[in-house]
Amino acid sequence: MHSPHDPYVRVRDAREHNLKGVDVDVPRDVVAVFTGVSGSGKSSLAFGTVYAEAQRRYFESVAPYARRLIHQVGAPKVGEITGLPPAVSLQQRRAAPTSRSSVGTVTNLSNSLRMLFSRAGDYPPGARRLDSDAFSPNTAAGACPECHGLGRVHRTTEELLVPDPALSIRDGAIAAWPGAWQGKNLRDVLDALGHDVDRPWRELPAAEREWILFTDEQPVVTVHPVRDAGRIQRPYQGTYTSARRYVMKTFSDSRSATLRAKAERFLTSAPCPVCGGGRLRPESLAVTVGGRTIAELAALPLTELAGLLPADGETAKVLTGDLVSRITPVVELGLGYLSLDRSTPTLSAGELQRLRLATQLRSGLFGVVYVLDEPSAGLHPADTEALLTVLARLKAAGNSVFVVEHHLEVMRGADWIVDVGPLAGEHGGRVLYSGPVAGLAEVAGSATARHLFDRSPAPARRVRTPRDRVTVGPVSRHNLRGVRAEFPLGVLTAVTGVSGSGKSTLVGEITGDLPGVGRLVSVDQRPIGRTPRSNLATYTGLFDVVRKVFAATDEARERGYGVGRFSFNVPGGRCETCQGEGFVSVELLFLPSTYAPCPDCGGARYNPGTLEVAYRGRNIAGVLDLTVEEAAEFFADTPAVARSLAALLDVGLGYLRLGQPATELSGGEAQRIKLASELQRGRRSHTLYLLDEPTTGLHPADVEVLMRQLHGLVDAGHTVVVVEHDMSVVAGADHVIDLGPGGGDAGGRIVAAGPPGEVARASGSATAPYLERALGGGTRR
Repeated sequence: MHSPHDPYVRVRDAREHNLKGVDVDVPRDVVAVFTGVSGSGKSSLAFGTVYAEAQRRYFESVAPYARRLIHQVGAPKVGEITGLPPAVSLQQRRAAPTSRSSVGTVTNLSNSLRMLFSRAGDYPPGARRLDSDAFSPNTAAGACPECHGLGRVHRTTEELLVPDPALSIRDGAIAAWPGAWQGKNLRDVLDALGHDVDRPWRELPAAEREWILFTDEQPVVTVHPVRDAGRIQRPYQGTYTSARRYVMKTFSDSRSATLRAKAERFLTSAPCPVCGGGRLRPESLAVTVGGRTIAELAALPLTELAGLLPADGETAKVLTGDLVSRITPVVELGLGYLSLDRSTPTLSAGELQRLRLATQLRSGLFGVVYVLDEPSAGLHPADTEALLTVLARLKAAGNSVFVVEHHLEVMRGADWIVDVGPLAGEHGGRVLYSGPVAGLAEVAGSATARHLFDRSPAPARRVRTPRDRVTVGPVSRHNLRGVRAEFPLGVLTAVTGVSGSGKSTLVGEITGDLPGVGRLVSVDQRPIGRTPRSNLATYTGLFDVVRKVFAATDEARERGYGVGRFSFNVPGGRCETCQGEGFVSVELLFLPSTYAPCPDCGGARYNPGTLEVAYRGRNIAGVLDLTVEEAAEFFADTPAVARSLAALLDVGLGYLRLGQPATELSGGEAQRIKLASELQRGRRSHTLYLLDEPTTGLHPADVEVLMRQLHGLVDAGHTVVVVEHDMSVVAGADHVIDLGPGGGDAGGRIVAAGPPGEVARASGSATAPYLERALGGGTRR
């Protein structure tokens, strides 16, 4: 029996995902890094086992209602874990994006600022004191009544709704209307209401045009559809919805990003005329601190805000001190360029995680295990030292910090390292080493050791000569002020700079309309789907071919099963309890809802009849359970499947399962799946590929695999532009554009541009010293 004061967290027989009965001891009160190639099992050990078990124990200690749900969610597959304190997890999962969530709400800084205005603000003579709620745009007490606290109003015009007035309604004059049956229905309703749908739009009377586009009335009429040959269509009751009403409703209510984006094309957005974009009621905006309204202070970068807060008066002094102490860790983590009103959806996953990390520093918790998921993601090498300082402070406060990480500098700064491998998927799942960092050098089969202790310079590579250039700008957006940039064609360009320097803004200005671009493919890190219904096989189109293979088997033919029977998205072959998701959503009171395996199909997604059909000894669920690597062997003689799988193997995703739900994929994995889908198409005409930090979530060994692919695209005559912080990637580029010198207002200009060797010698560049080290024999990453 271990003593309750055991200084180690001891894991025995961990079998979660691909872990092979792992036993490991990790000391408490240290910064311990869990590392290994992508898919080796390090997250399964840190999050799927250690954190999941801590969470399960917490649930066990609360209400019987929550305990009942534990059995649905399931416990991690582990023999036992001893010495485990309570755990706090900071993962890179995004919450549902909402424009009302901001830097201020995530960090609780908004609460402190509102309290300052409520208690120590300068009020107009005779005005009553306002509660702190009156300074929040997210409450009824504070929100501007005109824009409901959003700061902008959306309007539409006839010119936007009807771009070509020469067309008739029947020919599609009202471009904002939906397509297919819904659009035809609206046209037929107008016809039944007595409007001429065949006259050119511009010839209709102005009052009639105004009513058709902008009315709030919703008349109901009987529609007699025109009969198509051989089809009987019965009369029905149709309701009219004006174009404006349809667009506004779609924009505000639709859950489909595509439909919302389409609706947005027909809207203009302008600052609210009542609050001027301040989002608050007039009486709230009349209160000032240091001569500024709360909206003006919330729009300032945090570094500037900290210097403007008043220190006179006892109340103001206390509240200002609290605010500054909360701002300090955010600035330390390299996020001082952010403003409180910056909305959460515009932040990267790495920025969001570091904001949460800064908040934890203020929480005063001690004796807990923090489990972090790549806190260095999206971090420039110059900011990594600050991150290590913050991790050390969490440890000094009496906590254990377990970090899943690929960044070599974070590994070097750790007290303990757990290396999982040796490879991914089935070929991983073992702990190769657990101990102080220096000891890893002796482990022969470790891919991490090879990169961590190899100090040899990057191999010299001849810089390619561009065949032409694409000019962007002048760009004045966010913190870019009239920036012009040249992107050479036919080479690999890396865009670098500290967080918030303007990299993504600049690259976002490259469009397919620019002369010389040709075909443009933007490969971002957005999820390939937001529910377990979307997965690797469905996204790549691979599953369509697999379903055809199953439908062609003798067993399926005898039973009359078509291709649709093998889809888990439509009724017929799927399990109806979970409607083909394999999971059921479990709602936890006061906690985020979670997914549990379906009690009927056990996660197989299909009903028993469908699962009886086998191809080469495997049913459809068994095929979805194969890893990409196993499937490549299984389908070696099916060319259409083999081609897709080869592309996935080429970008280093051989360890993923075909049916792995989109909700389990990291941003980096989602990006590489998109890249693989693109690679399998085999384009011959020139294509410009844009990638935003493609190495996020990648072990240095996997970075090499990915870079081989990107260099292969350039050798085939294409152009690749990457936004990147990994200096080994930048060192291997042909052209570098370095933005900075700082973030936010201190950035937004091109500090240096040219071949890597030239940029490495640039003065005033935050990137130069790290790039020089990568080129000249310092650390690789």
